[in-house]
Amino acid sequence: MERLTENKIVIIKRKTRLEDLISRYNTIEQAKFYIEHLGSDFSDYMKEDEQYKKVLATATNDLESLGRLQLVDREYVSNFIFGADDIVIVIGQDGLVANTLKYLSNQLLIGVNPDPRRWDGVLLPFEVNDLKLVVQDVMKKNRRIKEVTMAKATLNDGQSIYAVNDLFIGQRTHVSSRYHIQLGNQNEYQSSSGIIVSTGLGSTGWMKSVLLGATSIVNQMSNKLICEPQQNNQNWNADYLYFSVREPFPSRITKANIVFGKVTNQCPMKISSQMPENGVIFSDGVENDFLNFNSGIEVTITMAEKIGHLVV
Repeated sequence: MERLTENKIVIIKRKTRLEDLISRYNTIEQAKFYIEHLGSDFSDYMKEDEQYKKVLATATNDLESLGRLQLVDREYVSNFIFGADDIVIVIGQDGLVANTLKYLSNQLLIGVNPDPRRWDGVLLPFEVNDLKLVVQDVMKKNRRIKEVTMAKATLNDGQSIYAVNDLFIGQRTHVSSRYHIQLGNQNEYQSSSGIIVSTGLGSTGWMKSVLLGATSIVNQMSNKLICEPQQNNQNWNADYLYFSVREPFPSRITKANIVFGKVTNQCPMKISSQMPENGVIFSDGVENDFLNFNSGIEVTITMAEKIGHLVV
C-alpha cells in the first residue's frame, strides 16, 4: 500500500470508564452489579465505551493509508520514544492532551473530541470525521499551529518534570507542607497545603478555582456582592507562570508574605523541602507520575525550554 509519508502517525488512546471498571471487577456483569447497586445508570458507561471505540476504529481506518500507524495507551506515553517527525493524535479528554504534550519535543499534536455532546474539549478542536483532511493538511504544512508555554521543575539532583497546565509542590497527604521559598530577593519559611504553579493554558483550571475561592472569602468578609468572575482570555504562550500558595499558615517560624505572583526565567522560584517524607512534585493532575521532594531537595521552577505545538 502506497502511503503519503513514511513518518509515523501515533494515536494516543485511553481506557474508558467501563474498561477501568472491568479491570477492577474482572467481568462486565460484576461491574454492572457494582454500579447499579450504588443507584447509578450503567447504560451511560456502555454508551460512552461504544462511542469511544467507534471513533477509535474510524480514526484507524481513515489514517492507515496516510502513514505508518501506531496506537499507544496513555499509561505508556511517558516511556514512548516519539520520532522527530511523528504526527501525534490524541483521542480523549483535555487532560489526555496535556499529559501527552509534555512528553513531546517539536512534534505536532492534533486533539480529537470523541464525544462533543459529553466533553467541552478546549484542547480538542476536531472531530473524527475531520481527521483525515487535517492530517493531510499537516503533512502539507497547511495548518495553523498554536504554541503552548510549559512549566519546568528541576531538582538539584538533576531530575526534572514538565507541566502543560500546572505543577503541584507539597505533601501527597492532607497534612502541612514545610519548605523554604525564594522568589527574587524575597525568601521565607512556609507551612501550607502546597504550592500551585500554573501556565497560561492552565490559568482557568486549578489556579482559577483557588483564586475564586479566596476572592469569594474576601468579598463575603467585606460584605461585597459576589459577581460572576470575568473569563480571562487564555494566553497559551505567555512568557510567565503564575503561582499561588494554598492555605499558608503563619506562625512563630513560618510566614505568609510570598503567596501569589509571577515566575519568569529572569525571576525563577526556588523551593527547598523541609519534609522528611511524602513530599512530591507532580504535574497536570497526574499524581502517580511524580518526583520525590523530601528534605535536602531543592527545586527551581521556570518556564520550560521547549514549547507545545497544537494543531488548530
